[in-house]
Amino acid sequence: MEQDMSPSVADEQRWVHDSSVDHRGKVPLRASTGAWKASLFIIAIEFSERLTYFGIATNLITYLTIVLHQDLKTAAKNVNYWTGTTTIMPLAGGFLADAYTGRFAMILFSSLIYLMGLSLFAMSQLIPSLKPCDEGMCQHSQHPRTIHEVVFFIAIYCISLGTGGFKPCLESFGADQFDDDHLEERKKKMSFFNWWNFSLCWGLLLGVTVIVYVQEKVSWGVAALILTTTMAVTILIFFVGNRYYRYRLPEGSPLTPLLQVLVSAIRKRKLPNPSNPSLLYEVPRTEKSQGRLLRHTNRLRFLDKAAIMEDKENTSSQKTQNPWKLATVTKVEELKLVLGMMPIWLSSLIFGVCMMQAPTFFVKQGATMNRRISKNFDIPAASVYGLNAIGVIISVSIYDKFIVPFLRKVTGDERGIKILQRIGFGMIFAILTMVVAALVEMKRLKTVEEEITRGRRKGPISMSVFWLAPQNLILGIGDGFTLVGLQEYFYDQVPDSMRSLGIAFYLSVIGVGSFMSNFLIIVVDHITEKGGKSWIGKDLNNSRLDNFYWLLAALSALNLCVYVFLARKYTYKNVERKGVTVDCHAEGNQHRIESIA
Repeated sequence: MEQDMSPSVADEQRWVHDSSVDHRGKVPLRASTGAWKASLFIIAIEFSERLTYFGIATNLITYLTIVLHQDLKTAAKNVNYWTGTTTIMPLAGGFLADAYTGRFAMILFSSLIYLMGLSLFAMSQLIPSLKPCDEGMCQHSQHPRTIHEVVFFIAIYCISLGTGGFKPCLESFGADQFDDDHLEERKKKMSFFNWWNFSLCWGLLLGVTVIVYVQEKVSWGVAALILTTTMAVTILIFFVGNRYYRYRLPEGSPLTPLLQVLVSAIRKRKLPNPSNPSLLYEVPRTEKSQGRLLRHTNRLRFLDKAAIMEDKENTSSQKTQNPWKLATVTKVEELKLVLGMMPIWLSSLIFGVCMMQAPTFFVKQGATMNRRISKNFDIPAASVYGLNAIGVIISVSIYDKFIVPFLRKVTGDERGIKILQRIGFGMIFAILTMVVAALVEMKRLKTVEEEITRGRRKGPISMSVFWLAPQNLILGIGDGFTLVGLQEYFYDQVPDSMRSLGIAFYLSVIGVGSFMSNFLIIVVDHITEKGGKSWIGKDLNNSRLDNFYWLLAALSALNLCVYVFLARKYTYKNVERKGVTVDCHAEGNQHRIESIA
């Protein structure tokens, strides 16, 4: 028996049999492709993208209010619209990559669009006829040139369009470099999401410190030129690594099989479910050429009807089966996975709303406060957002190096704790962030009132901007749990053919959260204005932003209760791999190895 198995084991160690191919279209050699050697090229371009995105996003509200002279509410809504669009577009890019183009091609194409947006942005700052105003007139001009506004908004929305294909594919392409059927590579993949976020946080940190400083102290044009050059160099680095990558070929629309299951289930709705799930239809293991089989679960039993074989189907060969009339157990379970993820997605949106306060209102609060470090040095207001990145770096490092190894020993779970537990833990930090933010804003408003009483009405208040440090740091720690957990959850739990879309679902949490933040701003402003004083007025010092933060804290607490209820009911993906069965069940999410023979 051992003699029969040893050649196949050696073959599994040498070659990667997970349906991926190398750059020549052949089965990848494990030693020379994938894993960290390939991921480093991918992480390089992600670092550049995060440097660019946060260098623009965190200071965008400053640009809109100072350069384009928009009022606070209009600027905050424009930031949220742009952020929302940027994080919703990946749903389209992820679908196209999974269905038609493949991830590598989509990354290259969208990177060029991204680079075009950065080039336009640099041109709008450097070419005299496209600048917001004439030299020496900017301080007095209240209406920037229309041509500048047009080119500026085209540029930043080109960046949104590029992000639509870039973000969902890049992270999933990086995770594709690790073989789920190989124990050591599977463990490395779990660390990949942690270190992926660790590296992108360094991009974020440099973006909100170095780039933002150049924007405010040198010029926006020089900063844009730095970002454009950096992106061009890392696109080249990414392309050079093509021989080391493992590629997944597109398999057509991932939504069609889900619709086929639904149609088949409705068509057979009057048939009784079999008493034994083994009677349901599945592709025989000997006929399975690629992909992974999913084990049957007892949730959403109505959909099982799609896999019931009628008499005429029992006698037909697998190749002649009509997928609109008969679906496999795996396809049925894939639809169950997608439907089961929707409540988790919905209950994560409030976290996205809380996140959007950092690059909008947190930054504008900082602009009203004392930012002086020394006699000749003031830090940009947006740079305080860098503490968010430091919080992520701290939490991810401690979690991956200390907490996970300890929890693995205690629970026997490869992940340490369930993915949804990690996400929920981060949501607690979001509540704490809003509470701290409300208390700090109360202190800031009190300081404003005291200084007005003393006759000081202009310039920043005496209260240090570092009062905003705790709320940014706490939110960053929460991001290290919730955002990283959401990335891993949506990549791991979607059907294998939808992994770019899975990352897009994660990004849409932030995108929809941005639009929800806008909606809340409009509703709160409308209701409170009727009471005599808007919570979010044109002048931050005459607003009651602290009340808005208390509202978010209350909504987040209620949402956490709903999330905990849903997470306790959730059933994880059950995967059958070659030679092993992996049961990712809700009661511990443990990987149990069993003999199939």
